[in-house]
Amino acid sequence: MRCEHWHRVSPDLAQEARQKAPTGCVDRAAQCQLSAHEGDEHYGLLAELDTYGTALWLRWRGVHGELVVLRDCPVAGPGPDGDGCCLFAGHTEQHTWEGTSEEALCTS
Repeated sequence: MRCEHWHRVSPDLAQEARQKAPTGCVDRAAQCQLSAHEGDEHYGLLAELDTYGTALWLRWRGVHGELVVLRDCPVAGPGPDGDGCCLFAGHTEQHTWEGTSEEALCTS
């Protein structure tokens, strides 16, 4: 099950994110993409970047958020056609392909 925490992207962070995102578009809010967890640090995907293997994430604790560019998680699921993890390298919690089929979806 995915973490249920959401965070609103402040106007100043949204402007900065739009400048970095290849499409120039970002959502006004982001849901934490980690599986359900106890910690207070959350990560919401904002955009895949032009640079292969990196993405723009919103990281937040409480009410304070910041933009971070993180490399993609290199781990793939078991089997020859294993799905890649849709999170970032070094993430805590489960990979997106672990658990229920809902978690296997890469969404922002």
